[in-house]
Amino acid sequence: MAEHPAYPVGLRLSGRRVVVLGAGQVAQRRLPALIAAGADIVLVSPEATPSVEAMADAGEITWHRRRYADGDLADAWYALIATSDPDANTAASAEAERLRVWCVRSDDADRATAWTPATGTSEGVTVAVLTTDARGRDPRHTAAVRDAVVEGLRDGTLVAPHYRTRAPGVALVGGGPGDPDLITVRGRRLLAEADVVIADRLGPRDLLAELPPHVEVIDAAKIPYGRYMAQEAINNALIEHAKQGKSVVRLKGGDPFVFGRGMEEVQALAEAGIPCTVVPGISSSISVPGAAGIPVTHRGVAHEFTVVSGHVAPDDARSLVDWPSLAKLTGTLVILMGVDKIGKIAETLVAHGKSPKTPVALVQEGTTAAQRRVDATLATVAETVRTEDVKPPAVIVIGAVVTEGPDRAV
Repeated sequence: MAEHPAYPVGLRLSGRRVVVLGAGQVAQRRLPALIAAGADIVLVSPEATPSVEAMADAGEITWHRRRYADGDLADAWYALIATSDPDANTAASAEAERLRVWCVRSDDADRATAWTPATGTSEGVTVAVLTTDARGRDPRHTAAVRDAVVEGLRDGTLVAPHYRTRAPGVALVGGGPGDPDLITVRGRRLLAEADVVIADRLGPRDLLAELPPHVEVIDAAKIPYGRYMAQEAINNALIEHAKQGKSVVRLKGGDPFVFGRGMEEVQALAEAGIPCTVVPGISSSISVPGAAGIPVTHRGVAHEFTVVSGHVAPDDARSLVDWPSLAKLTGTLVILMGVDKIGKIAETLVAHGKSPKTPVALVQEGTTAAQRRVDATLATVAETVRTEDVKPPAVIVIGAVVTEGPDRAV
């Protein structure tokens, strides 16, 4: 009997129960899109990748730390089965069939009742591509068609460019501050052509959902460190995959050379004889304040802005920052990676002459759907961080420009 093609449909999952079984690489790719759709997501898995765990910690999903049990799909509208246990996948698939729940299986698409298409978005339009012949499904072809349509929508031509595979090597790509639309066109294209993507937690995670299934996505936080420091282990992973003839993308948040250790990776690759392409990204130091309505410079208010790493406290012997000099500047001070040190930073700035009334803004998860802004002063910021439960990643802006946004103009 001839197999019929899949019937394409768009699911409206806002507020509806979606069950995800397994919290590995597949779930890590698919969860951001389900979160963006507003689904009420229940994750069942005894363990999870750091990125998935962060989604649970942020309250974006409900995580039951156990294995699948019969009855988990009750009242679900949609299910994603992606565990490493074939028996559990089969049992869950049978439950979905019994309860008439549309079900995607990562291990056996032919036994699923739904397939996940290759998707992309442009100007409010979602493009979803499915191969009609299940016997000849080719993830590369499906992803290439998706990319061609999305690119055509973006440039207004809808002319499909020729699909090419990039030569082996490493592309060091700045992913921008978090919003997937804020990656550069070149960065997005290189990502689409990758065989392997080694991603930071702060990279634009929604872009990972657009990658075809054959792409190996490696969470940098999960690379075994062994006798190496974390950065050395990442360097070695880049070199190892590139030497296998693969196209590797190192996806970072913001810009690779703004507190991103990008040069360390470039140097390691150069020493190993691996070609490397550096793709700059939009730095969170300027984009996140801008997204929150804060200009880092403003005529008559600030003629300069300074970007500082706050990952070590001012009284730490490892600090390379001249805090006394910063306290004397009249412009804007932008601090990255400084949430847990802001109390000591504020004390030091005040001790060296900065007014305790100086405005401070903390912008958490900037440019993403979870963005929020919390305002304080140097005198109150330490307590405000505690009472408002401000968590990293957050960009801290100190200076008069904090009160100059359009919604604060007099």
